Amino acid sequence: MSEHNDKIEQLATRHKFDEPVFVTRPTMPDLSDYQKSIAKIWENQWLTNYGPFYRQFQVELMQYMQVEHLTLFNNGTNALMVALQALRINSGEVITTPFTFAATSHVLYWNNIKPVFCDIEPETFNIDPGKIENLIGPDTKAIMPVHVYGNPCDMKAIEKIAQRHGLFVIYDAAHAFGVQLNNRPLSDFGDISAYSFHATKLFSTIEGGALVSNSKSRNDRVHSLSNFGIANEETVIGPGINGKMNEMQASFGLLELQLVENEIAKRQKIAIQYRKFLKDIPGVRTLDDIPGVKHNYAYFPILIDAELYGTDRDNLNIILRKCNIIPRKYFYPLCSHYPCYRSLASANPDNLAVAEKTASQVLCLPMYGALTSETVDIICQMIKSIHEIYVTF
Repeated sequence: MSEHNDKIEQLATRHKFDEPVFVTRPTMPDLSDYQKSIAKIWENQWLTNYGPFYRQFQVELMQYMQVEHLTLFNNGTNALMVALQALRINSGEVITTPFTFAATSHVLYWNNIKPVFCDIEPETFNIDPGKIENLIGPDTKAIMPVHVYGNPCDMKAIEKIAQRHGLFVIYDAAHAFGVQLNNRPLSDFGDISAYSFHATKLFSTIEGGALVSNSKSRNDRVHSLSNFGIANEETVIGPGINGKMNEMQASFGLLELQLVENEIAKRQKIAIQYRKFLKDIPGVRTLDDIPGVKHNYAYFPILIDAELYGTDRDNLNIILRKCNIIPRKYFYPLCSHYPCYRSLASANPDNLAVAEKTASQVLCLPMYGALTSETVDIICQMIKSIHEIYVTF
């Protein structure tokens, strides 16, 4: 053990980055361009409530996403909150995944809905359609899958189940901006899709999000609910929230929209580089691209099999952080482990075996367009060297 520690310390000292290499870094438009946008906002004296930047961004975003009905939000969580209200789901149960960010489960809780956790597929980490039907009961109102890491769920199978049982399908597409399946946007599927434009995402409006719905009437309801339930100056249709995107966010998003395809292309090259180097390291598994999918390369997860690799994911994470490489254990712990949910019958680890194993092994490596090839090489070499140290001694 002491030999391990000595070797690891030497490795960390030799290859430590001067500055942290975080799991992601926001894409930023040219500062002078954003300053011009801000100057225009000052000139307009219109900061929020559907100003000219909001309206322009909405139009250009719909064109980019190839959708007809879209409402912008101040953040992705509020978008998902309103998605449930737009479908009048404010009680009962919704089947979802435990392998996701906290917001997915929390929006159910805030809408007085009981989350029912379903296990995931080992190949994609998405909700397993083969295990959904056994979880459907008399109080089930909807299925809320997540396109984890931007990989599309098995939407055909999910929607067949939903149709058989008369359930809504709400896709948490927080990771899936720009992703297409067979040249179709993912928002073509389901009843509503919710997107996040948080600063950590591939595409950002600093904070922000959007709902894409499949009908004008539903989009009108979403729009009203995002604005306190106000339909017009004299009509309030019901209790809504303040979910509107402001002009600062919208103007930022307009500039980001010009950069996003280039960012995706850069990330694709980084993903290829990671896969090429890591594929031959025992105990390290990467995810391959899915045929027919236009990926956005929002994340780069790896799985660590401790028996083959020589040490576990948690120790690898600690060692990389000593080197100023800051990966993240997305998603650990599972939502089903949170104190507010772990008493639920569906949170029983015995029923979530794949999710439990995945959460114990997954580590997302740094992934953003400005990441240099040299930095990726060093990260990969570190992962290889750590393996060699532990299997040698």
